[in-house]
Amino acid sequence: MSGKKSSIKASRLKAHIGFWMRLVSNNVSHAFARRLESSGVTVAEWVILREMHSKEAVTSPGQIADLTGLTRGAVSKLIERLLQKSLVTRVEAIGDRRFQDIQLTNDAIILVPKLAALADQNDEEFFSILTKVEKNQLIAILKKVATHQQLTKAPID
Repeated sequence: MSGKKSSIKASRLKAHIGFWMRLVSNNVSHAFARRLESSGVTVAEWVILREMHSKEAVTSPGQIADLTGLTRGAVSKLIERLLQKSLVTRVEAIGDRRFQDIQLTNDAIILVPKLAALADQNDEEFFSILTKVEKNQLIAILKKVATHQQLTKAPID
């Protein structure tokens, strides 16, 4: 590359909203992942468990995919991991293995509120500096952007 400067002015990195959102989001997510480590549950698994805890006692991989916005393949892999950890059970339909009922185990039913408390603590650590009004405004703004951009996939990465 030659030593010439472009005549097009480049905006500063820190002038971008996305930079600040990513900075905060990455740190919030990584801190939460560290909090979850002792439970043996990942953030992605937490999303599945939390959504299942809020819904019907028995659900299907397809319903979980719809709830989280994750692909059916991703949900299948997460369910396999949760089965290995004895946090869900799976019953295949008689005569057709494509249809499955997924249910939280008693261990998971007890664990989810504990993990939710960790999520609450994590939010408190990062966002206690904001007033209730500011928190509500921030959530409303982010929801507005998400709705406008049709963002439906659960943020698990």
